[in-house]
Amino acid sequence: MLATRIRSAILIGIVAGLGVWAGGWVFFALVLLVAGLAGYEFTLMMQASGHRVSLLFVYAIIVLFMLDAAFAGRNIVRHGLVWILILSISWQILRYRPGSSTVDWALTVSGGLYVGWLLSFFVSLRALPDGLAWTAAALLVTWASDSGAYFLGRAVGRHKLTPLLSPNKTWEGIAGGFLGGVLAGGGVGALAMHWNGTIGVVHGLILGVLIACIAPFGDLAVSMIKREARVKDSGTLIPGHGGILDRTDSLMFTAAVTYYFALWSSQWQ
Repeated sequence: MLATRIRSAILIGIVAGLGVWAGGWVFFALVLLVAGLAGYEFTLMMQASGHRVSLLFVYAIIVLFMLDAAFAGRNIVRHGLVWILILSISWQILRYRPGSSTVDWALTVSGGLYVGWLLSFFVSLRALPDGLAWTAAALLVTWASDSGAYFLGRAVGRHKLTPLLSPNKTWEGIAGGFLGGVLAGGGVGALAMHWNGTIGVVHGLILGVLIACIAPFGDLAVSMIKREARVKDSGTLIPGHGGILDRTDSLMFTAAVTYYFALWSSQWQ
């Protein structure tokens, strides 16, 4: 199981690395594909739990936020989201089911926002002047934090973090994730400074702390969704890991954090 998990992680890292390096529409297409698969998994989980979530409108919201990130400043979300909201609730009115339709509509909209808006920050992050370095940092530091939490938690984890949501997560794992995130942040910051004069050790360490603190909540958010849907994994696409949502849960939070930190740090360089 561990060997399968490692092989899948290596393959994911290679594909993500090539996409980040290429940037432009290649990276946009990769993020859109990941978001589409994540939105599909979210919809299936909600449908399996008895909710009539509309995949069409989930996809519409995801595409809307991706385009808004790719064409920044054109107010695509402002002009497009209003029509999606009107049409999606009208669709639920036409399919009205007492005691369910309002929840079905809310889950449709929130699912699209959750997946589409958060993952679109990767597109915005890559489009920054130093976007290559910052996007690579977001991925590497998040993966290092997740890996630190996983391995230290498995080795010495005793004290449960949230037994009702995720029985395997421990406070020792959180400590491992913090250590992994900070070390990776400092290392990535130093490499980026040496490579093209961006980020730096201090900002890298701060980013490591921020990611280590926020990443567990991204992970637990999907755990909460899965718990409500009564499923173990969001999907089966990635051997040893589960679904796309199982691998992007932390990244969906840390992409937004890294983007805003990158904007802030650019004012102090």
